[in-house]
Amino acid sequence: MRVILAISVTLLLLAGCASTPPERAETPSPAVEPQTGEAAGDLVAVLEEQHRRWRGTPYRYGGRSPAGIDCSGFVQVTFSERLARSLPRTTRQQARRGEPVAAAALRAGDLVFFRTGGGKLHVGIYVEGGHFLHASTSRGVTLSRLDNPYWSRHYWQARRILTPART
Repeated sequence: MRVILAISVTLLLLAGCASTPPERAETPSPAVEPQTGEAAGDLVAVLEEQHRRWRGTPYRYGGRSPAGIDCSGFVQVTFSERLARSLPRTTRQQARRGEPVAAAALRAGDLVFFRTGGGKLHVGIYVEGGHFLHASTSRGVTLSRLDNPYWSRHYWQARRILTPART
C-alpha cells in the first residue's frame, strides 16, 4: 500500500501544471486595456511586489494559496488580485487568451508559455530584462530568465493580455 501511495504522489508531482482534464472549446478573448495608471514602470513595480509577497511559496498542483500554488493558479491570482483582470484557471485556457506576441516584443505583464514535454504546459508572467515570474515545480514562486537553457529550449509562445493604455 505504501509503495502505491509513494508512486501516486511521485506521479502527481511530475504531472506539472498541464495535467488538466480536457476543457470545452472556448473562443479566444481579445486583449484588454489596462486600468489608468498601469504604465510599464508601474506594472513592473506591481510584478516585483508580487514576487516579494509570494517568493518561495512552494509549488502545489491545483494550489492557489500561500500554502502552495501552481503556475496557472499563480498567474490567475496575480491578474485577479493585482491587475483586476479575470483569467481562466488552466494553462491551456490561459494560452488562448489575449493576442499573440513575438518573444522579441515582450512587455511587462505578457504571459509566456512553455511546452515542457509529455503534453505538459507551463506559464509565467514576463517582468522585464528577460525575466519572468512563475511558480516553478522545483523552486516554488521565483523569477527565472527566458534565456536559461531549460526555458529557452521549451519556450512555446507569448500572449498579451494587457494592451497599452490609450492616450
